[in-house]
Amino acid sequence: MDPHSELKLAMTRRHFFGRTACGIGGLALGSLLNPALLLAAESNRRSGGLPGVPHFPAKAKNVIFLFQSGGPSQLDLFDYKPVLRKFQGQDLPGSVRRGQRITGMTSGQSTLPVASSLFEFRQHGQSGAWVSELLPHLANIVDDIAIVKTVNTDAINHDPAITFFQTGSMQPGRPSIGAWASYGLGTENRNLPAFVVLVSQASAINIDQPLFSRLWGSGFLPSDHQGVQFRSGGDTVLFLTDPPGIERDDRRRMLDAISQLNQVRAEAFGDPEIETRIAQYELAYRMQTSVPELMDLSGEPEETFELYGPDARKPGTYASQCLLARRLVERGVRFVQLYKRGWDQHNDLPRDLALQCASVDQPSAALVQDLKRRGLLDETLVIWGGEFGRTVYCQGRLTNTNYGRDHHPRNFAMWMAGGGIKKGITVGETDDYCYNVVSDPIHVHDIQATLLHCLGVDHKRLTYKYQGRHFRLTDVAGEVQQHLLA
Repeated sequence: MDPHSELKLAMTRRHFFGRTACGIGGLALGSLLNPALLLAAESNRRSGGLPGVPHFPAKAKNVIFLFQSGGPSQLDLFDYKPVLRKFQGQDLPGSVRRGQRITGMTSGQSTLPVASSLFEFRQHGQSGAWVSELLPHLANIVDDIAIVKTVNTDAINHDPAITFFQTGSMQPGRPSIGAWASYGLGTENRNLPAFVVLVSQASAINIDQPLFSRLWGSGFLPSDHQGVQFRSGGDTVLFLTDPPGIERDDRRRMLDAISQLNQVRAEAFGDPEIETRIAQYELAYRMQTSVPELMDLSGEPEETFELYGPDARKPGTYASQCLLARRLVERGVRFVQLYKRGWDQHNDLPRDLALQCASVDQPSAALVQDLKRRGLLDETLVIWGGEFGRTVYCQGRLTNTNYGRDHHPRNFAMWMAGGGIKKGITVGETDDYCYNVVSDPIHVHDIQATLLHCLGVDHKRLTYKYQGRHFRLTDVAGEVQQHLLA
């Protein structure tokens, strides 16, 4: 028997429906029932995305997520608690802790002494938002952002907490936020990925937690929706540059030949991943032109570099990546995930937190200002925050000039701007010890649901059937936070 005949006999039910639903048969049937469906399918094929998505008019077209990996201390940045000075050095009351779990790093301490912040706070803008002296540039734009002080999560350690924020589950293997956005909405630039990832190293001295590429993976979604990491050294994207001796015409002929071979396999197996592979080869070919143009900052005016700060010209720095994030959304990239490592201050917090803030304060504020002056802020959602917060009690030895803080999932602070978010507000209140939420708790799933809502996506309707179950980013939870919306 012909090998191809054997393959066709062995074709699974999933492959059969994949071929009939995704191929020319499905389009032909759709055009007979409703000719407009054919045009919609062609439109979605050009840019990716699903028919019928967005579900309603979107406020945001793009997202820039400035993820501060390690857990910034809300007590030292956004949640001003002057009353803590009265409790300095005293043991955290049991009535406040309420038997809640703490990490193994402080569970063995004989006491949990309260450590008030060493840093001064002031009110800023018409909104009167309290901001630490460590963030003077951000303080100048408080009327353009929404500060949320009561975000809470289910995880207490880094890897599950970051995985939870990025994928909606503490267990690895689920699609990331950017992958869901790419799957549902596609991209507006066929020459660049829908989902781009940038990683900036720590500015703190202490060694920080690692980041794994699965955090921007596509999970069980088609693999073309995974994030593409842009590097700061060597090739911006691995394997994008032609090897020595290979001309562009040679590359084109090679891709045409590979495409024909892959098409034969696609027809034999009906596997959508083969179609994905063909599309990714073509995207890589187009990126050979689009990426060098994107990375060339020579056309940026001097005032732009001054806005983002002295590190803006240095590849790989947080400042340069904030500028690059603006250039990416300017070109239609749907989701930009910028990770900044270095926020895990278990000890030497006053020193390392100051170093971290010095590297992110000006570029973060500049990104909002730059988007605003270019008319892009209203359609770009910017989010800043980490996987959890820090404890009010000191980890290790407490002195008058030094302290550390452990992981705190009960409440932590983030800020958001643009893309349908209300300006100049502060949401949520915590108790005097900044240990429990008093009003307006906002869960990680709520942040995810609100993010998708700003993109015009109903988080309950953006699903993917896998192993017999319809999965979504927010699992079986999540509420859109209407009070955050403009």
